[in-house]
Amino acid sequence: MMTESSDLRLKRMPLNNGSGRIPALGFGTLIPDAAETITATRDALAAGFRHFDCAERYRNESEAGKALQEGMAAAGLAREDVFITTKLWNNNHRPERVQSACEASLKRLGVEYVDLYLMHTPFAFQAGDEQDPRDQNGKYLYDTGVTLLDTWRAMESLVDRGKCRAIGLSDITLKDLAPLYESARIKPAVIEVESHPYLPETELLEFCNAKGIVFLAFAPLGHGMSPGLLEDPIVSAVAARVGKSPAQVLLAWAVQRGTAVLTTPKTAARAKENFDIAALPEDAFNQVNRIEKRQRLNPVVSSGVPGFIATAS
Repeated sequence: MMTESSDLRLKRMPLNNGSGRIPALGFGTLIPDAAETITATRDALAAGFRHFDCAERYRNESEAGKALQEGMAAAGLAREDVFITTKLWNNNHRPERVQSACEASLKRLGVEYVDLYLMHTPFAFQAGDEQDPRDQNGKYLYDTGVTLLDTWRAMESLVDRGKCRAIGLSDITLKDLAPLYESARIKPAVIEVESHPYLPETELLEFCNAKGIVFLAFAPLGHGMSPGLLEDPIVSAVAARVGKSPAQVLLAWAVQRGTAVLTTPKTAARAKENFDIAALPEDAFNQVNRIEKRQRLNPVVSSGVPGFIATAS
């Protein structure tokens, strides 16, 4: 689906519960180093990003929050000018743990509410303070005593209490999303999944479009893996033709097809580059659509174990 907006950088997508609009171009805070989290988040805000995707699992909410508070004050931005997301991790899926987990995230971020609270994965780990609970053989310990709907209902209560404006899910498949959508009192407003030209997730996107759910793509640049999307010959050819970088082409393609997207530039120069996207000509857009290679890069969708976050040893 091609967007009608001539400026993809400013596109905002309405949430289906009427709570606001999410900027299509977002900054992801999956950055292992604390100091780099602060500088990169501050640089992204200065470059024009107004959508920031955080998570308790990243272990850097305090740093992201500090950067946002300082950057917003310096730029004269109000809380309502910035869209902030964070996520519930797998060890907190028990309904009695959901509110305290959310409130801990709010405290670390230094905000009274988040615009969006996501279930980080549909997989429940053993409840407790350990994010990566494992047995003596190193295998992850799952909690079979709690269902996806149990956790979702607890998240619905967070909206009722004003802790978050909207709720959604990450790393979800259509097989799990469809029945939850039907049972939910508050419908998912956003789903965040890996998506790029090698993994377009067309069927899931079509479902989201039909239900008014924002499809938020992570890893749009293929996690920067080399060789990968940034070196793809079709992407490179389109980039050369339109005078943009391969990263700018991939981000523009994602927004033009009707999704929101997350990128994690680590420097001020890269933040400016990744924010400076422009609509591709229709034939160039279709060239990227026709890429035939298929590859999933992050295995989290099948196990709840993240492929690109350092886990406890």
